[in-house]
Amino acid sequence: MNSLIIVESPAKVRTIAKYLGKDFEVRASVGHVKDLPKNKLGIDPEKGFEPTYVVIETKKKIIVELKKAASRAQQILLAPDPDREGEAIAWHIAEEIGKNKTVRRILFNDLTRETILEAIDHPKDLDFNRYEAQQTRRILDRLVGYQISPLLWDKVKRGLSAGRVQSVAVRIICDREAEIGKFVPVEYWNITALLEGENPPAFEAKLFKIDGKKAKVGDETASTGIVNLITSAPFVVSSVERKEVKRQSPAPFTTSKLQQEASRWLHFSAKKTMMNAQKLYEGIEIGAEGAVGLITYMRTDSVRIAAEALKDAREYIHTHYDAAYLPPKARVFKVSGTAQDAHEAIRPTSVARLPQEIKKYLTPDQFRLYQLIWNRFLASQMSPAILDQTTVDIAAANCLFRAQGSVMRFPGFTILYTEGKEENGEENGFGKLLPAVREGEVLKLLSLKPEQKFTLPPPRFSEASLVRELEENGIGRPSTYAAIISTIQDREYVRLEKGKFFPTDLGLLVTDLLVKNFPRILDVAFTASLETDLDRIEEGKIKRLDTLNHFYRAFTEELKKAKSTMRNVKKEEIPTDLICEKCGKPMVIKWGKNGRFLACTNYPDCKNTMNFTRGENGEIQPEEKQTTNVSCPLCGKPMSMRKGRFGQFLGCTGYPECKHTINVDRDGAPLNPAVADPVGNSACEKCGKPMAVKRGRFGTFLGCTGYPECKNIVRTSKVAAANHAAAPVELTDVLCDKCGKPMAVKQGRYGTFLGCSGYPECRNIMKNKAPSKKPSEDSTSKSV
Repeated sequence: MNSLIIVESPAKVRTIAKYLGKDFEVRASVGHVKDLPKNKLGIDPEKGFEPTYVVIETKKKIIVELKKAASRAQQILLAPDPDREGEAIAWHIAEEIGKNKTVRRILFNDLTRETILEAIDHPKDLDFNRYEAQQTRRILDRLVGYQISPLLWDKVKRGLSAGRVQSVAVRIICDREAEIGKFVPVEYWNITALLEGENPPAFEAKLFKIDGKKAKVGDETASTGIVNLITSAPFVVSSVERKEVKRQSPAPFTTSKLQQEASRWLHFSAKKTMMNAQKLYEGIEIGAEGAVGLITYMRTDSVRIAAEALKDAREYIHTHYDAAYLPPKARVFKVSGTAQDAHEAIRPTSVARLPQEIKKYLTPDQFRLYQLIWNRFLASQMSPAILDQTTVDIAAANCLFRAQGSVMRFPGFTILYTEGKEENGEENGFGKLLPAVREGEVLKLLSLKPEQKFTLPPPRFSEASLVRELEENGIGRPSTYAAIISTIQDREYVRLEKGKFFPTDLGLLVTDLLVKNFPRILDVAFTASLETDLDRIEEGKIKRLDTLNHFYRAFTEELKKAKSTMRNVKKEEIPTDLICEKCGKPMVIKWGKNGRFLACTNYPDCKNTMNFTRGENGEIQPEEKQTTNVSCPLCGKPMSMRKGRFGQFLGCTGYPECKHTINVDRDGAPLNPAVADPVGNSACEKCGKPMAVKRGRFGTFLGCTGYPECKNIVRTSKVAAANHAAAPVELTDVLCDKCGKPMAVKQGRYGTFLGCSGYPECRNIMKNKAPSKKPSEDSTSKSV
C-alpha cells in the first residue's frame, strides 16, 4: 500500500526514510500548520469557546505540497511528536489534507528501525481527548494573554504581555526576592574543638548539645562563657556508632531532571538543553549508519524503561564491569502519581553507541548532553554505593560535641554518575576520616575555635532550582519549562545574573498589578489545578467545556473590575525630595519605556530627566553621569555615558537642547572616534551638517547630526563607516515612476534593489533589473 508519512521536523525525514521502501513517502510539516489568528481573539465564548483556526501564512505552501503528496497516497500516516502539541498538529493536518483518505496516527518513542516499523504495522486512531487537552490549554492561554495584555498596555506601556503560566513563574521569582528583602540575619556561633586521641589523626568535633538540648549559641558573650567552661573540662568519648549506608542509583532522566542536571553539570540553559536533545532524538549522521536517533523522546515525566532496554543495560554492565556492579535484579523505578507516563524515560536508544565512539559525529554540546544521558541511564541499573559512616559523640562538662565521617567502601553507580548539588548542599562529613576511638577514651583538647555566623536568606533561583520549583508546584509541564524560562527573560520581567534570577523593576511592577487584580490567575495552587484538569481531559474524565466555563465566569468579572480599578502607572508621579539641577523645581519618579526614571515637575518647560538607584535603606540616589573626554561635534560640550534600551551610548551633556548621541562598543569606546570631529568630508547633502555613524536594525549607516529636523541617511559599508565616509551612490538610467528622479542601486537585507535618489521624500523602490530609461513591464514597484 502506497503510504504518506508526515512528521514534524525535516531532520526526522531522512532518519525515518532510510528504513522504509519505495512504498513510503516521508514529508515534514515543519511544526504547527494552523493556529488561532494573530490579529483577533479567535475564540467565541458565546458558542462554547469555539476556536477559529487559520493556516499559518508561512505554512500555506507546505499544505499545498502535502495535498499533492496525499493525492498520490492510499493512506496517510500522521507521525508528529507523541505529545499534546504533536496530536494537535496531526488533527490540523488531517483537517486540511485528509478528506476522503484513510488517515491514521503512528507514535515514535524513539527513531530506531524496530520502533518505526512496529508503529507502522500497528497504526492508531487520532486521540481526540489528547487533542481536546491541547485545545483547552491553547484557549486558556489565549483568553488570558489577549485580554490582560491590552490592559497592561493601557495602564503601563505597550508591548507588555501576561500569560497564564509565565506570569505565575515570574511571581515565584518576585516572591523569593521579597523574602530576601524582608530577611533579617540572625547571629549565631559555632564552637569547634580540635581533639587528639590515642590513635592519629587529630580530628574536629562541633558543639552539638547543651544540657541535652540542641545547642543554640546566640552571641559572643554566650560563646565566651561556654569556651571558658569547657576549656579545663575533660573531653570523654560517650558513644561511637558505625554503620553501613547505601546510596541507591538515581532514576533515568525525566525532562525536568535532565534540564536541572544539564544546568548544574554543563551550565546549559533549559532552552539549550532541549534544543540539543531534540537533535539527538531526531537523528544524527553517524558514519556508515546514516541518520540515527540517539535518544528516546525528550519530553516525558516518566521514569519507566522498556524491558528490552533494561536487558541491554544489564548485559553491558555484566560484560564491562566487575560482577559486584550488577544488582541481582533490574531496577524498576516507581512512576509518580502525577506523571502522564505516556513515554519512557530519556535514555540512549542503544547503550552500544558509546559516547566516546560517536563523539566525532556530534557537536561539543551534543556530545556532552548525550554523555550525560548515557551515563545516567547506565548508572540507574548499577549497584548502590556503600559507605562506612562513623559518628562519635564526646562529652565535656554539660556539653556534647559530635564528629562525623563517611568513607566510600564500594563506589557502585558513582563510578559513572553522581547528581549535581545545590550551593547549600552538604555532604555530612563525606570523605573525612576519623581515627579509631573507644567509648570512655579521654581525648586531648588541642584548641577551641568559636566562630561567628549569621543565618542566610533563601537563595535566588537558578535555572535548575526554578525548574524544580515549577515541577514541585505543578506549574506547566515538562515540555513547557524551557519555553516559560525563555519567555520571562525575553519579556524583560527577570534577568539572569551569575546563574541566578533577579526580577526587574518591570517584572515587580507587573506582578504586583496582576496579583492585586487577578489573584486567582496568579495563584500557584489554582494554576496547578488547571494543569490537573488538562490531564483529566486527556484521560477522558472531564470535558473541555466544563473547565473553560468554570474558568471564564470568574475571569470576566476580574477583567471587568480591573479595567476600572487597576493603577494607571503611566500617569503616576511619585514625589521625591530631589531638586532639579536645571530649574530648581522638585523631581518626581515616573515610568517610561525603559523603566522608572526621575523627571522634572516643570515639564514641558524643563525636560530634565535622569536615572536613579536606591540605597541600602531604599533612599533615592540620582545616577551620576560619567562624563568622558569626547566632545560633542555639534555644540562642543562633553559627552557622558548613558544607558538606553539597547545598551550604553554617549549622549551630549547639553541635553535636551542638544540631542546628539554616539554609539559605543562593549568597552565603552566610541565606535568611531572621528565622529567627534565636526570637520570632515561627510557633510549632509540636504542641510550641510556633519554626518555621524549610527547603528540600525540592518547595520551601520551615516545619519545627519541635524536629526530630527533633517532625517537624511546614507547606507555605508563597514569600511566606509569606519572611515567616516559614505559609500558612493550608484545612479542608474532608470527613472522613478513616482517623482521622475534617477533610481540608485542600494543594498538591503535581501540583496540589491533600486531606490529613489529622492529618499526620504520619495520612498519608491524597484527590483534591480537591467537599466533602461523606463521601468520594464515586469518590474514591480511599491511605496513603503
